[in-house]
Amino acid sequence: MLDTAPLDADNGGAATSGFTYAAQYGVRRASNRADVYRTQFGSMSAEDYLTPMIPGNQRTDGNVARRLSRYSFIIPPRLFVHPVTDDLKDKAEQSGYFFSILIVLSYALVVITFPLSLCFCLKVVQEYERAVIFRLGRILADGARGPGLFFILPCIDTYSKVDLRTVTFDVPPQEILTRDSVTVAVDAVVYFRIFNAVISITNVEDAAKSTKLLAATTLRNVLGTKTLHEILAERDKIDTVIQTALDEATDPWGVKVERVEVKDVRLPVALQKAMAAEAEASRDARAKIIAAEGEMKASRGLKEAADIINESPIAMQLRYLQTLTQIAAERNSTIVFPVPVELLQAVPLYKR
Repeated sequence: MLDTAPLDADNGGAATSGFTYAAQYGVRRASNRADVYRTQFGSMSAEDYLTPMIPGNQRTDGNVARRLSRYSFIIPPRLFVHPVTDDLKDKAEQSGYFFSILIVLSYALVVITFPLSLCFCLKVVQEYERAVIFRLGRILADGARGPGLFFILPCIDTYSKVDLRTVTFDVPPQEILTRDSVTVAVDAVVYFRIFNAVISITNVEDAAKSTKLLAATTLRNVLGTKTLHEILAERDKIDTVIQTALDEATDPWGVKVERVEVKDVRLPVALQKAMAAEAEASRDARAKIIAAEGEMKASRGLKEAADIINESPIAMQLRYLQTLTQIAAERNSTIVFPVPVELLQAVPLYKR
């Protein structure tokens, strides 16, 4: 359940001026601080107030504010509609009067100094940028402005530009102890972009820096649960796990992590030598096995040929003549004729 602790009217909470609670879901708009306290919902909790307006009435613990934050602005998780009191009414009305007086004075200053004031009041943001405008410390109702020309009031308006393009950064090499107790150094590259300019300003001081630090810790946490073999063989799966974890963690910051790639896995020198020796021994063993299998197949072939020749003596004579023909074709200066065994056996008989 959402935290239902009472919300002070002066604590800069959700009851601030001009906020729009995500028009896509039909959440009501508070035109000033007092309007929230004048609602007919009395002491209804924030979850009961917001959940019926979400399509499908999907109630999730602690996630109502985060679901709506992707649209117009972040709703603080401690949002609570407090019963109206005279004190709260007076404070809200005084704040509203003071706010209105400053706006009128600022417009008067623009008119008096016209057209010189246009140089300070008209600003431009590029197609890939958005401007988040604060008026007396409060975000304007329509959230981020841009792209193109927009108007600010001097003295009371300030703005911050947010770049919506995809940003790339390298995660420094991290010393990681794997599940099988091997120390490796791993680095990675992360691609991310800001999808909600307002909450990237209001919810985190530096979205890019926070994402970089979180990426380093997530890389260590994920790879620490893997073995060395899994890190080397399952990089695609590891990339997906890290990207999903980062995307979920940075969602409240208005950051979308699009891709994560593990770049390099560096092993200790001693381990590299051991792995190289193991690989070399494995290759030598396979080579010997292949050579032995080849000799075995050759021996079987020779045995079959010998059996065939033994069954047919004429085949031996034909093989002898074929060998002589091959020797003569090579045009050698010296030719050695093999003498048949039968001829050698006949020599002693001839001498007798």
